[in-house]
Amino acid sequence: MLAIYGTSGLMYRGPIEDLRRVLPTLQSARVRALSTPVDRPDVADSGHRVPAGRGDAREGAAPPVPRPAAVAVQAYGEVQHPAPQRHPLEHVRDVMAAQAVTVDESMTVADGWRRLAEQGVGQAPVLDAQGRLVGLFTRGQMLSPERLPRPEDSVLVWRSFLAQPLAAIMITPVPAVTPETPLRRLALALLVTGLPGLPVVSEAGALIGFVSRSDVLKAVVHDPPLDLWAG
Repeated sequence: MLAIYGTSGLMYRGPIEDLRRVLPTLQSARVRALSTPVDRPDVADSGHRVPAGRGDAREGAAPPVPRPAAVAVQAYGEVQHPAPQRHPLEHVRDVMAAQAVTVDESMTVADGWRRLAEQGVGQAPVLDAQGRLVGLFTRGQMLSPERLPRPEDSVLVWRSFLAQPLAAIMITPVPAVTPETPLRRLALALLVTGLPGLPVVSEAGALIGFVSRSDVLKAVVHDPPLDLWAG
């Protein structure tokens, strides 16, 4: 399920697959889709999997026989420190950051930039005075050549640019997903919008986290296994 929020509140709620059709009607000129083709977002997994270890073991080689003492030590360690239960990462809730860094729409561009730098993030959801999601402020959007003053412009022009409110340059309306959204559909939304991440909201529309492309990539290289074909 996908929701799109703007300065007027909730603007759309429905399937992520309808994002290509809905987004242009919301006149979100600041959101640009990537050129990656995604005509078959629901292509099923081929099912061809290589059994673990088959590619590494030499054909006909017998596995090493562990020593009794080593086996005993390993067994004792497993009893004292049992391995955590593993489960496939299938939904946004499995990879999202539960505490999102946010900015206020009343902040200046300079204040927003400073907050991103202090928190070490490249984007942050924008909230209004009532704490409602109204947009997304990204470092990449701010640094786009068509938005920045020219290098030869005066100091006053640059100061004016940094002093304007975030509301003037934030991406709005902005799509948001719920924690139960399958990761495959999240990936589709990121490709369609070209955004670096999406806010995560509850069914009631409250901001409860953020999920970025980096979160998905981290899941790819860490246990437990990532299942992009779930849902």
